[in-house]
Amino acid sequence: MRQRNNRRRYDTVKRGMDIAASAVGLVVTAPLQLAVGVMVLVKHGRPVLFRQERPGLNGQVFELVKFRSMRHPDIDRVSDDERLTPFGRAIRATSLDELPTLWNVLKGDMSLVGPRPLRTHYLPLYSPMQARRHEVRPGITGLAQVRGRNLLTWEKRFELDVHYVDTRSAWLDLRILVETLTTVLHRTGISAEGEATMTPFRGTKWGGDER
Repeated sequence: MRQRNNRRRYDTVKRGMDIAASAVGLVVTAPLQLAVGVMVLVKHGRPVLFRQERPGLNGQVFELVKFRSMRHPDIDRVSDDERLTPFGRAIRATSLDELPTLWNVLKGDMSLVGPRPLRTHYLPLYSPMQARRHEVRPGITGLAQVRGRNLLTWEKRFELDVHYVDTRSAWLDLRILVETLTTVLHRTGISAEGEATMTPFRGTKWGGDER
């Protein structure tokens, strides 16, 4: 009970730090975001921003914003890997596509650190334990992102997400932020083999049922 109360108090302090850090980040990166936005316009056309609904704290849906890294789909269906351009791969590898997501942090949709927000259609596929990832705000980076990123299995990824929920602290968040810089610099775990990012989640076995 005491540890739970400590985590809840930390959540309040963390929200204040998220507001301050995202506000400063948006100001500092404004010239870089402008430059990336122009390049996205040149390489991919309009719209410059990718917008998609994602579940956040307590499963509440919000609109995630990022720089667009893929070209529009052709008339014939093509895979995400085929739509991902060389420029798109570059901004993903350096995480420059994530810069607009600082707006989501400032608004309170997300945090700097937390489980990554996934697709809304995954919600009914989660086991009760996996669904606990929504007990905190989703993050731009998280424990799974510095422990293998998209090379992890879904089961391991969710295990790390829930571990973060149960052990979150200022010290853990600081470690994750520092390790995120190393991960970005080394460009590790960007995509699973044969995928633009990661294989789709189709549910896991739990309680004897296939979900």
